[in-house]
Amino acid sequence: MSTFKTLKDIGDIVGKRVLVRSELNTPIEDGKVSDNYRVEKAVPTLQWLSERGARVIVMAHLGRNPEDSLEPVLVELQKFLPATKFVHDVVGDEARKVVDELKDGEVLLLENLRSNEGEKANDPEFAKALASLADLYVDDAFGNMHREHASMVGASEYIPAFAGLLVEQEIAALSKGISPTSPSLFILGGAKFETKEPLLEAILPRYDTVFIGGALANDFLKAEELEVGTSLVSDGAEGIKKLMESGKILLPVDVVVEHEGEVHVKRVDSVQKDDKIVDVGPETIAELSTKIADANFILWNGPLGYFEGGHSRGTEEVAQLVADSNGYSILGGGETVDSIRQLKLIEHFNFVSTGGGAMLDYLVDGELPGVTALLKQK
Repeated sequence: MSTFKTLKDIGDIVGKRVLVRSELNTPIEDGKVSDNYRVEKAVPTLQWLSERGARVIVMAHLGRNPEDSLEPVLVELQKFLPATKFVHDVVGDEARKVVDELKDGEVLLLENLRSNEGEKANDPEFAKALASLADLYVDDAFGNMHREHASMVGASEYIPAFAGLLVEQEIAALSKGISPTSPSLFILGGAKFETKEPLLEAILPRYDTVFIGGALANDFLKAEELEVGTSLVSDGAEGIKKLMESGKILLPVDVVVEHEGEVHVKRVDSVQKDDKIVDVGPETIAELSTKIADANFILWNGPLGYFEGGHSRGTEEVAQLVADSNGYSILGGGETVDSIRQLKLIEHFNFVSTGGGAMLDYLVDGELPGVTALLKQK
């Protein structure tokens, strides 16, 4: 694994202005944060800097709407860091005024980065303006490291850059997923084969077994010339057939289907044209349980059923099996993590990643735009 500078390399930071890219993209309901998981994950790096006398400037994005404000997140941050301020600005005069007035140990949260078009476009002028707010840059937003945004790859070109505590932990844990201990098991759910194909091509030589669930399994069953009814599918039959030649891919043997408002369990060769596959079945879970029990290393990303439609049972049962196993386990993907948190099983996994897409991209070749940006500083 390539190395980059981390907080232990940062030196004396008393009175230094430190620009931190955090991941604070939290759900907001009725003007309040409804789930502060990402805030909690962001706090350790901010506390570390604040306790050492840095003047901390936090930037992040929220939602898809540029008009969405990060102000509700302030309330959550202040629970951990009472001396946190907020400004409805990013790089303008108002923001600069508050930055200039910061005292040692204080934290300032800037407005939603999406409010400036230069963020997504990785505009050099916007990146330079962000960097001009501070003396040092810290990237602690692993979940966004696969995106070439100004706050992720641009700002670090102008001031010394370091990885935050969360990014350091993520890279260390996920590097184990690139070279797993045998016997190894990769559980992959979600949808869209075309986005997962590069990942599958990369991990099949490394893992002993790859179980495919979720809507992604529909693509594989269809490629095997089995009926999938009205289930969600995507293209990729030729690529799937090639991957199946490895002999390492494990597919569902039975599924839960919806049919005219009723739910049934069927063998995969018994699905009808008007059935919709919504989850993995009990025989599949039983077969997967043996693989889980025998594995020394388990990596899981993506739900195994139609989560949005309330079909979470398969995901939950597998989560319990992995939590009870003796293998080293890594979990990632928003819906999967949400399910495990609701089941209060988080502490039973060795590592839980804050990244979904970033996690999968990193597992392909150990590279991400955000990581490359940090390595340029070496």
